[in-house]
Amino acid sequence: MDKETRKEPIRLSEINFTPILIAFAVVFLTLVIIYLIKKRSPRRTDILLAGLCDSGKTLLYSLLLNGNEVETFTSLKENCGIFQIEDSKSLRIVDLPGHERLRLRLLENYKNSTKAIIYVVDSTTVQKEIRDVADFLYTLLADKALSSLNVLILCNKQDETMAKGKQVVEQLLEKEINVIRKTRTSQLQSVDNSSDKTMYLGKSDKDFDFSQISQKISFAESSAKNKDIEQIISFIKAL
Repeated sequence: MDKETRKEPIRLSEINFTPILIAFAVVFLTLVIIYLIKKRSPRRTDILLAGLCDSGKTLLYSLLLNGNEVETFTSLKENCGIFQIEDSKSLRIVDLPGHERLRLRLLENYKNSTKAIIYVVDSTTVQKEIRDVADFLYTLLADKALSSLNVLILCNKQDETMAKGKQVVEQLLEKEINVIRKTRTSQLQSVDNSSDKTMYLGKSDKDFDFSQISQKISFAESSAKNKDIEQIISFIKAL
């Protein structure tokens, strides 16, 4: 090639590095923002034991953590303990008091750290107390902060003669939640709900059933008195 037609090499001083630096800065800032968001987001490591008073939550809590039955009383504050899983991982069990004046206030402390909910139902009194049982469950399921959890509805006290099976409990809850949903929707429409932290449960054009909501709902039966908690342990390990 003739020397006169040979191209001169490009000098570094002639390269415009500005677009490259801008692209690098954008990527770097994006990674920093993602890191900060993840760092600020609380880890969900709590299993919430919830339900009405005398449903057997505290006894179940004791069996899960200690394997022993202890004398229990109506809880006035939450109980917290570590449940060790076989593969060396652990989750915290939080036994939430069932008293109406305490449960919602204390629930606020655990909404953002809850990984799953075990909702304990007294199978012997559920038909008589269905309004209160369904109302508290509705509160949990309709909360936007708890919208993506696994929920086990545990029909406890199956050792007793008058206990309702899980299929009956499921039907009772769906029917009652359908009524509660209509009442709460009417209440929300009558006030300014622009800052409301709850969501509508199910499909507005159909009667409520658990398959319509965002949480993964499962039902199980247990007898804390007989130390029958295998389905609870399986539920926790599957998380």
